Amino acid sequence: MCFPHAGGAASFFFPLSQRLSTADVLAVQYPGRQDRRGEALITDIGELADHVVAVLRTQDARPTVLFGHSMGAVVAFEVARRLDRAGTAPRALVVSGSRAPSIPRTEGVHLRDDDGILAAIRQLNGTDAALLGNEELTRMILPAVRGDYRAVESYRYEPGAPLSCPVVSFIGDADPMVSIAEAEAWREHTGAAFELREFSGGHFYLAAQQGAVLEALAETLATLR
Repeated sequence: MCFPHAGGAASFFFPLSQRLSTADVLAVQYPGRQDRRGEALITDIGELADHVVAVLRTQDARPTVLFGHSMGAVVAFEVARRLDRAGTAPRALVVSGSRAPSIPRTEGVHLRDDDGILAAIRQLNGTDAALLGNEELTRMILPAVRGDYRAVESYRYEPGAPLSCPVVSFIGDADPMVSIAEAEAWREHTGAAFELREFSGGHFYLAAQQGAVLEALAETLATLR
């Protein structure tokens, strides 16, 4: 199950769903975008996690690996904590482009004006330049982007028991948002195995390194069989 970045949507993981043949790939669609554009935004990480867990509880129990990129890593972590406490821990948590949840964010992007938020997006090179140059499309996506940044920047980690499942941390070696040490700090949040995997690239290394990411995910899934 995949969790997108701030301002992202489930469609971000469509290429992965087409190429990862060893698992059924599902992606969470946060409210306020694409087919859920008419729904109110949720600007609280815990509330997002609660909604996901509520849906999972209505489904047949299946072995599940959670994979979150950037903000999605924090949402996935909070989902994993809730599942763990309920005795239904995921098989593994894979986090990408994210500092450990115990390291607070201080950027304050959600407090900037629209131009400031767009500048932050451009810095990360994760959004199509053509889209950012389209004023109408930009107006459509900005509320979701601002809301997501508010959610992740206002998130405060509450200390608790480490996860019982393995954690794998993916990081681009030139990520301007997350240092290798911050990605390594995810080790503190599991009582099981931990692995750090570095890829060439920045915050959105996934786009340029699809093959390597796919291989790494397939290897992780293979170890869980």
